[in-house]
Amino acid sequence: MKVAFTSKTGEMIDQHFGMSDSFRVWEIGPDEARYVETLTVGSHGDDEEDKIGARADLLKDCAIVYTMQIGGPAAAKLVARKIHPMKTTAVVPVAEIVGKLQEVLRGTPPPWLRKAMHKDQAVSFLDE
Repeated sequence: MKVAFTSKTGEMIDQHFGMSDSFRVWEIGPDEARYVETLTVGSHGDDEEDKIGARADLLKDCAIVYTMQIGGPAAAKLVARKIHPMKTTAVVPVAEIVGKLQEVLRGTPPPWLRKAMHKDQAVSFLDE
């Protein structure tokens, strides 16, 4: 699954969701994890709603976004797009979170994480 981090350098989760000018995206599975890309936030008007929506659209392929802080409206926009926001409230190394996620994935992930893992694998009754 793809996981985004708000990080200035890619080493630490150290930015607020709404203030971050880029997101570091990783592909994380139980046995492997790798950095994929950096998504850069462009200018999307002065309206806060536009800025939040643009960030959410940018992260459409991600299952989870780790950030130091996120406001309620921004979190709601992510959840509406099936992206799970996670707050750290302190500076945390990206590698530490990647390791913890892998550990959980190797065990029995909670229901919300199982859903996030299969975000792009929606099953349609027409497919059966």
